[in-house]
Amino acid sequence: MSLLATTSTVAILSYALLSTVYKSVQTLYALSTNGSLPSNDAGDTDALPSVDVIVPCYNEDPRTLATCLESIASQDYAGSLRVYVVDDGSGNLDAVTPVHHSYAGDPRFEFVPLRKNVGKRKAQIAAIRRSSGELVLNVDSDTILAPNVITKLARKMQDSSIGAAMGQLTASNRSDTWLTRLIDMEYWLACNEERAAQARFGAVMCCCGPCAMYRRSALDLLLDQYETQFFRGKPSDFGEDRHLTILMLKAGFRTEYVPDAIAATVVPDRLGPYLRQQLRWARSTFRDTLLGLRLLSGLDRYLTLDVIGQNLGPLLLALSLVTALAQLALTATVPWWTCLMIAAMTMIRCSVAAIRARQLRFLGFSMHTLINLFLLLPVKAYALCTLSNSDWLSRKVANIPNGNETQVVIRNQIAGANVTGASGMSGPIRRTDLSGGGSLVTSDSVCSGE
Repeated sequence: MSLLATTSTVAILSYALLSTVYKSVQTLYALSTNGSLPSNDAGDTDALPSVDVIVPCYNEDPRTLATCLESIASQDYAGSLRVYVVDDGSGNLDAVTPVHHSYAGDPRFEFVPLRKNVGKRKAQIAAIRRSSGELVLNVDSDTILAPNVITKLARKMQDSSIGAAMGQLTASNRSDTWLTRLIDMEYWLACNEERAAQARFGAVMCCCGPCAMYRRSALDLLLDQYETQFFRGKPSDFGEDRHLTILMLKAGFRTEYVPDAIAATVVPDRLGPYLRQQLRWARSTFRDTLLGLRLLSGLDRYLTLDVIGQNLGPLLLALSLVTALAQLALTATVPWWTCLMIAAMTMIRCSVAAIRARQLRFLGFSMHTLINLFLLLPVKAYALCTLSNSDWLSRKVANIPNGNETQVVIRNQIAGANVTGASGMSGPIRRTDLSGGGSLVTSDSVCSGE
């Protein structure tokens, strides 16, 4: 056996051993967490804390924003609710202004226009500092909340030791393309394996940006640190959800996952935007992993295994892949052992996910292995080599369909009404499932940046 073949075999066997131990323990803890969650529907409704919902917007499509705000306005929360919609210097302000006006008569809503684009983090902070609710819920402007999300999260936050809690994410546009279907499954895995296992120890390492609730008293202590994050002497203003979660853990608060608080968010439907998103998330993850390492000594040993599995595992997989390709190119011999091991591990993981989610579609998640091997691993390597780059790679002004384009209006189960919301605008709103059943989502890199 050649040196390349030996290296590839040793690397893939090491990866297989680490991954088997890590994923087995993760699944056991995830099952334990999901099986022991108390009901969030009990309790005194009069004792529910006041909640401020923060929705930062930048160049958002007006139909998407209208659907997001409609889902917030339709919440069944019995406590006090205020909504702060912050426009971060959008270039399409004329297009979204009718959406703002449609809620002008709702005293719960306040619109905060910023003169110039300052970034999502600073837009959030601008609203947080002018609000006063006991709890703060950050919601992305392309996210739709199930009617009971705020109630579910607020009840979880009644434990004063909890500083933050996140809900479960799904892809609202899951049926659009093959990629959105894969991302939807990726979300399910990230939420119901990774986050669920971390929640077993009250240490979810990233409360995902589209739907995360925070305790104001904790935010007040951490807001200055959150606003002035630096990396290698330069301001770091993406990856706000992961960084704020790490700050919560560092301050001694618990962070939790509430699987039945379901939110659907728009995911990339093409590889280009998806890979740019993954690049930004990878940089954020690497940056905050360095900060998170200091916390491990005070957390359960599983969290150390979690960090090792998420960081050393891809390194071993990349080594086995590179040496296997070199073996194929230089010796014209197929690295069968490496190929068979990767295929076997992929099918085992997908089969376990299909059984847990009770959906055969998870067998199709095996396609994600090819994306991971040949696209995501190189992206992560590039991210590691360019950690100081803080380019958001952000979207441009949303394109508004002209009058000749076909518009599809779908009745949404969140509000029980036309998803166009109070603005009366129709648009290509995607169907999603927020019922809390098995159609949930995802991967080890999701929920890291936006």
